[in-house]
Amino acid sequence: MTEWIGAAEAAQRLGIKPASLYAYVSRGVLSRRREADGRVSLFDADEVDELARKGRPRRAAGGTAELVIESALTEITSTTQRYRGYDATDLALRCRFEDVAMLLWTGSLPAGRAAASGGDWQATAQALAAGRAAQAALPPGTLPLERLQVIVPALAATDQFRLHLDVPAVVQAGKALVAGLVDALPEPAVADRPASAYPADPGVAGRLAPKLCAGPVPAGLVRVLNAALVLVADHELAASTLAARVAASMRADPYAVVATGLGAMGGALHGGAALGAELMLGSARSPADAPRVVGDLLRRGEKLPGFGHFVYKTGDPRANLLLRLIAEFAPEAPQLAIASAVTDEASRRALPEPNIEFALAVLAGAGGMIRGAGEAIFATGRTAGWLAHALEEYERNIPIRPRSVYTGPAAMS
Repeated sequence: MTEWIGAAEAAQRLGIKPASLYAYVSRGVLSRRREADGRVSLFDADEVDELARKGRPRRAAGGTAELVIESALTEITSTTQRYRGYDATDLALRCRFEDVAMLLWTGSLPAGRAAASGGDWQATAQALAAGRAAQAALPPGTLPLERLQVIVPALAATDQFRLHLDVPAVVQAGKALVAGLVDALPEPAVADRPASAYPADPGVAGRLAPKLCAGPVPAGLVRVLNAALVLVADHELAASTLAARVAASMRADPYAVVATGLGAMGGALHGGAALGAELMLGSARSPADAPRVVGDLLRRGEKLPGFGHFVYKTGDPRANLLLRLIAEFAPEAPQLAIASAVTDEASRRALPEPNIEFALAVLAGAGGMIRGAGEAIFATGRTAGWLAHALEEYERNIPIRPRSVYTGPAAMS
């Protein structure tokens, strides 16, 4: 009969730290089972003892560094993504972004799964004034993500209670922070934009749309934008989320956590890929240009921005849903036809499938949005996830302190 032992005892028998134990699990070196509530991990004692006799497994040279952290927030598999057990693509179709943020932060959808009104997602007048003033000094053409990076510390300076790190305080700060990010962004300079061009929706998506659209907000865009925000709200330990968790583990306040995440996500291999995909699609005048656009990138030895994913080898479910919603929203958009031609050309060349950053770029084009809109959507939505991970770290209250393996010269005499 199999003897099952807890993580602490398994780590002790192996002479390793618990984080290393879960790294063994992720690498397939050690198996585990979970109790019904999913919170307790158990290990086969015989398997642990056998591994202890063999010695610690060594990683092949050039392998990817791993840091494994237990989290109850998001589960991703090769074909699915779930927030606290709920399929993210289903939530994107039936819930407001605000509801999903509350699910991530508190563990529950709003009572009765009623749609949030967005009315209590507001920054103070003082915070908005500071945020707007901070980004107003930036030069014309500054990308939305760069504006968000300036807005966050300005919002923080007005919140004297930002170091209150209990759940209710962080949730309230999160609502105000997301609202401040959106409401402090300037609107594009659009001549004579009538009041009828603004969505009546008071939620986050409805308020973000006029800040990103170069003209009137097209009918139906807010629904698709809301779905996009939900789909990018969290994605396990992506690079920006890990950076945010490390900051939170050191008791950084929610604003500092989000500022850390914003800094990490702008990289070309993360949320910044959305901007790269926008530029790629913008370089094609028509679908006939797709072979040239793809070929030019490949000849320069570059990867197609917004294509491929280390988990979703057969297609990113988030991208698949968002591209479908865009096709329903704007079936005649020229940008959609160009995007389809690019994906067809990539498929013809046996390249990876498009990911969520590519879908965000397509949404920006089909929605008539300003340059860098995809990054802004990603950042706004992912703020919910960064704060959810911060809440887990505040409760865990143990600093994340990885160790390095020194490879430099030996001690000098």
